[in-house]
Amino acid sequence: MELEKIQKIAKLIRYWILKSTTQAGSGHPTSSLSATDLMAVLMFGGTFRFNAKSPKYANNDRLIFSKGHAAPLFYALWAAAGELTTKDLMTLRKFKSKLEGHPTMEFKYTEAATGSLGQGLSIGVGMALNAKFIDKLPYRTYVILGDSEMAEGSVWEAIQLAAHYKLDNLVGIVDVNRLGQRGETMYGHKVKEFAKRVESFGWETIIADGHDLEKIQQAFELATEAKKPVMIIAKTSKGKGVKFIENKDNWHGKPLDKKELARALKGLGQVNTRMRGSLAKPEPVKIRGQKPKKIMPNIRINKDLATRAAYGMSLARIYNKYPDIVALDAETSNSTYANIFKKKYPKRFFEMYIAEQNMVGAALGFSARGKIPFVSTFAAFFTRAFDQIRMGQYSNANIKFVGSHAGVSIGSDGSSQMGLEDMAMFRSIHDSVVFYPSDPVSTDKLVEVAAASQGIFYIRTTRGKTKILYDKKEEFIIGGSKVLYQSDSDVVTVVGAGVTLHEAINAYKELKKKNLIIRVIDLYSIKPIDVKTLLQAATNTKAVIVVEDHYQAGGMGEAVASALAGHGTKVISLCVTKPPHSGTKDELLNYEEINKDAIIKEVIRNK
Repeated sequence: MELEKIQKIAKLIRYWILKSTTQAGSGHPTSSLSATDLMAVLMFGGTFRFNAKSPKYANNDRLIFSKGHAAPLFYALWAAAGELTTKDLMTLRKFKSKLEGHPTMEFKYTEAATGSLGQGLSIGVGMALNAKFIDKLPYRTYVILGDSEMAEGSVWEAIQLAAHYKLDNLVGIVDVNRLGQRGETMYGHKVKEFAKRVESFGWETIIADGHDLEKIQQAFELATEAKKPVMIIAKTSKGKGVKFIENKDNWHGKPLDKKELARALKGLGQVNTRMRGSLAKPEPVKIRGQKPKKIMPNIRINKDLATRAAYGMSLARIYNKYPDIVALDAETSNSTYANIFKKKYPKRFFEMYIAEQNMVGAALGFSARGKIPFVSTFAAFFTRAFDQIRMGQYSNANIKFVGSHAGVSIGSDGSSQMGLEDMAMFRSIHDSVVFYPSDPVSTDKLVEVAAASQGIFYIRTTRGKTKILYDKKEEFIIGGSKVLYQSDSDVVTVVGAGVTLHEAINAYKELKKKNLIIRVIDLYSIKPIDVKTLLQAATNTKAVIVVEDHYQAGGMGEAVASALAGHGTKVISLCVTKPPHSGTKDELLNYEEINKDAIIKEVIRNK
C-alpha cells in the first residue's frame, strides 16, 4: 500500500482513538496516538502477513500489544482492516463489550491478554520459539512495547533468551514517547541509550523516527532481513496528532472531554471514514502435526521413588500420546527431573535458565500456538512469576506448572528453597487445578490427567523418596481423593497429601496398636476438592485434622475448612507455623509439628 494512503489511514485511526476514548470517558488516547504511525505502517505496509478471516491460521504473523493500555489503537487498527465497525468502536470499555480497557481474549484478534507491563516480549519469545523449533514455520512475531515498561526485568529476561536462541523471527518495537504515567521515563527521548543496552544483549537495533512513514517502512524491511532478533527503537511524541496535548505531561490515561475532542478533530482536518487498509496474506503452508501414538500405561517403578522423579518419567512416557507437549525448565531440570524428558526428546525441551518470569511468559506463547507446555522449577521460585501466572488465566492458558522441593521436608537447604506459599498462590487462580500426589503411581497418573485436560494446572512434587501406595491400575481424577483407611470405628479423620500423608499412615499404624482407629484421606486434588468424601468423613468422625507441609494461609486446611463450612465438625489445621530452619526432614517435620507424633497427640486430644 502506498505511504500516502497509509498516512490517511493513520489519520482515520487517530480519529477513532479520540472518538472512542471520549465516548468511553476513560482510556489512554495519548499512548495510542504515539504508536499510531508505527502500527499503521506495520499492518498496512505489506510487512505484516495475516489472514483476518482465519485469526488462528498457523502461519499468520503474530502481533502482541505488550503496552496493552494502547488498546484503543489496537481496536482502531482492526477497524481500519475492516474487521470492526464504527459502532463497535464506540462500545470501548463498556460492560460486556469485547473491546475491553486492555486487550483480552474476548476480542478475537488478541494473541494474549496484556496490560500488566513487561510481559508481551516473553509471550513473543514463546511464539517465536514455537515457529522456529517446533512448527518450523516462517511467520514472524511482532511485539509493541512502551518505553516505560523497558524498566521491567522480565523484558530483559526475554531479550537475553531471544538472543541465546537466535530468534531472527522476533521483532520488538519500542514506542519511545518519553512520558510515562507520572512524568518522564528513565531515558526520556535518548533512543541511543535504549539501542546501546539492547545491542549489548546480542540483538540488532534500528533507530527510527516513529512518525516518518518512509523511515518506519524501511525499518520493518530491514527487520525482515536480519539474522538475529531485532528491536526497532522509535522516537515518538505522546499524543501525536493533537497539538495541544502532544508531548505534554499529565495527559496519561486521560480522554478528552467533548469540547477538547471537537478542538482535536478540527486540528486533524478532513478524515475519510470509509477508507480501509488491506493486509498482506501469509504464505500457505501444510501443517504436518504428529499423530498420537500408543504408550505404556504406567511408568516402571521397582523401588521407592520421589514424586519429582516420577514426574520426569511420566512426562517422557506420555509424550507420544500428547505430541503437543513441550517442556520448559529454569536450570533446575536435574532436580525437577525434567531432564528425563530432555534426554529422550531434546528438541521438545527448552532451557529457560534462571529467569522464571520469562519462562512463564514464553510458556503462554507456546500455549497460544496450541502447544501443551509443562513448566518446572522449585515450588518457591514460581512466586516471583506470579504476575505472569495471574495474567495467564485471562489468556485461556493451557499450561502445566510443576513445583518441586515443596515444604520444609526438603531439609537442610533452608527457608529460601522451601515452597510454603505455592498452593495458596495457585489455588487463587480462577478455574485452576491443584494436584499434590503422594506416591510415584499417583504422580504418573496425575501428570497424564493434566496433559489431557485444558487449563492451568499445578502439580506439587516432593524432594524425598516416597513409598508406593497405589496399584498401577488405580485411577485418579480431577476433584478426587482416596480414602486409604476407613472403618465404622473411626474416631477422627486425618487428611494429608504428599509427605504428610505418609506421616498420617504411620500415625494410623501406631494408633491402631492402641485400639484407636482413624480414617486417613489422601487429598491429592487440592482444587477442586472432594467435598462429598470430606462431608462423609465429617459426618462419621468427631473431628477432621488436616496436616500439610505449607503455611496455613491458602493451604489445605483452609480448603478443607471451606468445604466443610456450616457442617459443625471441628476442623484442626496442623501446618507450618514457625519460621523454618536448615535441618533434616525429620527434624523439621517435628519442629513444625506436622509429623506422626504431632498427629497422634492431636488425635488423642480430640478422640
